[in-house]
Amino acid sequence: MRATCTEVTQKAGPCVAFMIDTEVLKDGLVIFRRGDVKHDNWYCRMRLFKENRYKTICLDTPILKEARDKAFDEDAELRFKIKHELPVFDRKFSDVAAEYEALQERRMKAGEISPQRFEAIKYYIRPLNAYVGTTQITIIPAAKWGDYALWRRENGKGRFGERVSYGTIRGEMIVALGIQRYAVSKNYIRDSQVFKGALPTSKERREEFTPDEYRKLHTVGRQWVKESKNKLVNWYRTVAYNFILIMCNTGMRPPEAKNLQWRDIGVQTDKHGRQFVHIKVRGKDKYRDLVAPISVFGYFERIRAISPATGDTDNVFTTNKGKPAKSLYASPIEVLLKKSNLLFSSSKSRRTTYCFRHTYATFRLTEGVSEYFLAEQMGTSVKMIEDHYGHINAVKNADRILQGLPGWEPIADAPERSAASAKPGKNRRPSRKKPEPPK
Repeated sequence: MRATCTEVTQKAGPCVAFMIDTEVLKDGLVIFRRGDVKHDNWYCRMRLFKENRYKTICLDTPILKEARDKAFDEDAELRFKIKHELPVFDRKFSDVAAEYEALQERRMKAGEISPQRFEAIKYYIRPLNAYVGTTQITIIPAAKWGDYALWRRENGKGRFGERVSYGTIRGEMIVALGIQRYAVSKNYIRDSQVFKGALPTSKERREEFTPDEYRKLHTVGRQWVKESKNKLVNWYRTVAYNFILIMCNTGMRPPEAKNLQWRDIGVQTDKHGRQFVHIKVRGKDKYRDLVAPISVFGYFERIRAISPATGDTDNVFTTNKGKPAKSLYASPIEVLLKKSNLLFSSSKSRRTTYCFRHTYATFRLTEGVSEYFLAEQMGTSVKMIEDHYGHINAVKNADRILQGLPGWEPIADAPERSAASAKPGKNRRPSRKKPEPPK
């Protein structure tokens, strides 16, 4: 039975201008052809009861009988999805990712996440869209995400043209999981479609400086500052050089350094009367305290002496105009690393600002600081310290590992003596001074 536009409006919703040859199959189910396309395939239009919404599907056939049968099948599937609270409308992954990004922007404006985190989310969404952006999210199997790391390594490039790191891929997959969980909350997909596998872990060694490399950087850096040819260049070199010293002696993350204000820095005294620097840092949506040797306070004071912004709530690391330094002096630091021939590590990996944090961790572990205390200081987990800095144990325990080899014969403990009878240098175990970062 053919229906007029008036009948369609009453029984199956409003008639749309491009709908022709309309036929009502039952209340809320209509088939029709489109007058704005060149083919003769039929479409069906279904009303979602209890909602003022409709779903239209191309039936991919010009034959009326087949169109009727397919329309009833589509209607039955729609009722099944509604009954079992399954997603009714298909959405491309890129569309859901855009919704998720908009939600994160709202959270950023409400202060729930940092602007840096929001920018990272936007950055991570790009390769995800390249992978499955045009695919309907309802048909992306969880197993598809298990192949993402390999696909990314085969097809992606890092910021400097090198192979994408597993750390970056892990960050991207964390965002992918966030998008999938958002899709579940909106009933776009079922929970069983969310990837449940293990996320990739970084397989690259952290590119810290060796003690000799750090001394070279320190020495070249001092001369580099002195060689400044004008006031502006001298300002940036002075700040960048002292920034390096601060980062290598505190273990701060770059985002924490960006947030650091002058009121966050103070000097305290321990129970033995020794002074140390107390720093309150903010980053990764968390707050923590860290401590540093008193020499670090001098590095801060060098920056304060030439900074145009020294109020309590002003950022410590700024531009020469007093604005927050977004890049944390990446350009002058790169120049210094090149001048020192230290831009690339022995494994040919390009060093970034994070290498200063890794240098701090390496030196502290070499000096015998426990993984627990170091994890507290650096705002991370003991497992992360063990996973990424396990190679330090060989250096820290060299005397035990090399025991018995020529020159490493066991050394007997010195006999106990009273403080009054002890003489410097006698009956003492030979000193093996461990390298320290230059102050």
